Amino acid sequence: MSPEIHSIGADPLPASTLPGPAKPEPGLRRILGLRDLVLMIIGTVIGSGIFLVPATILRNVGNSVALAMGVWLVGGVLSLLGALSYGELSAMKPHAGGLYVYIRDCFGPFPAFLFGWTLFLVISSGSVATLAVAFSNYLGEFVTLTPWMAKLVSVAVIGVIGVVNVRGTRQSANLLNVATTIKILALLCMSSALLWLGKTPIHLTAGATSPSPAGSLFSGFGLAMISVLWAYEGWQYATYSAGETVNARRNYPLAFLVGSAALMFIYIFANIGYLAALGADGVAGSNRVAATAVATAIHPAIAKLVTITILISIFSAANSVVLTSPRVYYAMAKDGLFFKRLSEVHPRFGTPAFAVIAAVAWSAVLAASGTFEQLLTYVVFSSWIFYALAAACVFVYRKREPNAERPYRVVGYPFTPLIFVVTAGALVANAMVAQPGRAAIGLGIVLLGAPVYLIWRRGAA
Repeated sequence: MSPEIHSIGADPLPASTLPGPAKPEPGLRRILGLRDLVLMIIGTVIGSGIFLVPATILRNVGNSVALAMGVWLVGGVLSLLGALSYGELSAMKPHAGGLYVYIRDCFGPFPAFLFGWTLFLVISSGSVATLAVAFSNYLGEFVTLTPWMAKLVSVAVIGVIGVVNVRGTRQSANLLNVATTIKILALLCMSSALLWLGKTPIHLTAGATSPSPAGSLFSGFGLAMISVLWAYEGWQYATYSAGETVNARRNYPLAFLVGSAALMFIYIFANIGYLAALGADGVAGSNRVAATAVATAIHPAIAKLVTITILISIFSAANSVVLTSPRVYYAMAKDGLFFKRLSEVHPRFGTPAFAVIAAVAWSAVLAASGTFEQLLTYVVFSSWIFYALAAACVFVYRKREPNAERPYRVVGYPFTPLIFVVTAGALVANAMVAQPGRAAIGLGIVLLGAPVYLIWRRGAA
């Protein structure tokens, strides 16, 4: 525990004594509404995953349609359980930094720093770099790009997103809202067309004809879950912007519920469309399932529209990550655990401009170097350790601050956060057993933050 650090911002009293809405974050303006949060959740999550990973998931479960759809459903429900848990935390502690704040309050500054360190070093920056490089790769279908030109495009995309986010949270949110709306409509239209024009009957019993050993089936389901959770990854980012949200105590629980439910529907509907167009074997055999499905069921020329949709989707997801994650670095800097300059808010734009610049600069370095993909693969599973810790904060707050104002209480408590925590722990354990070498490297990268934390603590003392 860390009793000397409780919350970011200027609240001089514990949250339990606050009589009304939370006080504004110093310097940050509360300008994000419910619509912004819902589209932020959807926009961050839907990147390129739904256009690519259905094939991997089917292969992992032996081409079983029933198991594949079960994986998508379980992944969505797990995300929903986590979102409902975070809804209580965000409503109770609507401060910039989100998960970092909850972990710091409940488990101390060290694990909170490790979370922020890993987010900055690999998870967030690596995600932005991955999306930017994917953008240049897909752009290459329209324009011939040499390797150095592709890197230049990737860095330019990151630079444009950085400029937008420095100049204003409202401008960035508006851009995100437009891009996310376009990709939602495009996905729904594509899925509807595939379902309408597809010639393959959908049978849940379709797929593997020979039974797999129980251990192999369980392991395959676990590997498929890792892929589907990567596709669902990103809804947690919305918590980081709580310091800029209007009526956060009402809007966060509702946004998490609506956003998570919408994602489940969009993903399952898209998978049904792919199956209608290609069948189980066709989906499993395609590395670019969306384009293949559209070319097969509609017309090869229309497949180009899928590429445009992916470009918009990728840009929207990268913008959303940059819109949210620098708020964690801002919060760390206010605690004296990161460069002090990152805690400053631009006097004109009202954004944590230096935190944004630091985030996009490091993302650009990773994108240009081309070394981030392996790094991200090593570390991304470890993020679920922190997601589980954050959900466990519901129990800590309930016990330590039983009389605190809770505008929203997680539905199904204590089972909702408990199931999420246990399942997240099981996924991490499965990754460590299935790929011990990779998991060890990932945990090593996380723990590299330990000496860095000691340096920052010594400097802040």
